[in-house]
Amino acid sequence: MQKILIQLDTDDQPSSFDQVVAVDSGADRIFSYGGINPDNTEGLVHGAIFTRGPADLNHTAIFVGGSQVSAGEALLEKVANTFFGPMRVSVMMDSNGCNTTAAAAVVAAKQHHDLRGASALVLGGTGPVGHRVASLLAMEGCAVRVASRSVDKAACVCVNIRSQFADSTVDPVAASTAEECLAAARGTDLLFAAGAAGVCFLPEGSLGQIDRLKVAIDLNAVPPTGLADIPVTDKGTERDGVTCYGALGVGGTKMKVHRRAIRQLFESNSAVLDTQAIYQIALEVAKL
Repeated sequence: MQKILIQLDTDDQPSSFDQVVAVDSGADRIFSYGGINPDNTEGLVHGAIFTRGPADLNHTAIFVGGSQVSAGEALLEKVANTFFGPMRVSVMMDSNGCNTTAAAAVVAAKQHHDLRGASALVLGGTGPVGHRVASLLAMEGCAVRVASRSVDKAACVCVNIRSQFADSTVDPVAASTAEECLAAARGTDLLFAAGAAGVCFLPEGSLGQIDRLKVAIDLNAVPPTGLADIPVTDKGTERDGVTCYGALGVGGTKMKVHRRAIRQLFESNSAVLDTQAIYQIALEVAKL
């Protein structure tokens, strides 16, 4: 029986990137739909769960994607609520690569430094990837500071994370200039830059000014990069005593995680691959 992946994309044009990865991950057929929202998805989900018997539903899966993460989250919730009893298929949400990228970034840091008890700063921490990086770090026992140009937005992210992990230490910090970003980074063990494309948080020469910094990870591949000292190809490269990863250095793991997650969808008909589930896959990929 063929493995069918149903791609529900919240953008008008379904992502070709996600389709290529699905093919490389072993999906036999991909049915792609664009412009999907909670109001028009029920029939597509019914088509997925009513066409094969319960014993064969592990051969069908749903991938939720698109460029807007909040829209993807709403769609994932609708899909999950449409399932009932044994009539369900496995589903994965990775809008804009948010979950696979964040998982790969945190795993990269974990390979070089114990996360429990460490201090971390996430620049661009209110964006979809930054929010998830901060959440995973908090789950791992880091003391996390979420940085944003708007301290109110950063505070909202912190409230959300604390609602998931009650014992977590998560604090907001305002950082709208390079000077403020550098000041916030001083004394931290782990530094993540997860801002929008083309946003530079720290200019060249900044890493050497951050005492105690052990690992720095920049997730922006579009010039100018978020941390100017780190080339996009860095992968565990030491610079000024800091272990550095650029966007492409993290990207290799991100792709492995994405492919393994797609394959895992077809191992059962009940998996829900969200942020934490995808992070567990990333740990397996990194053998941690």
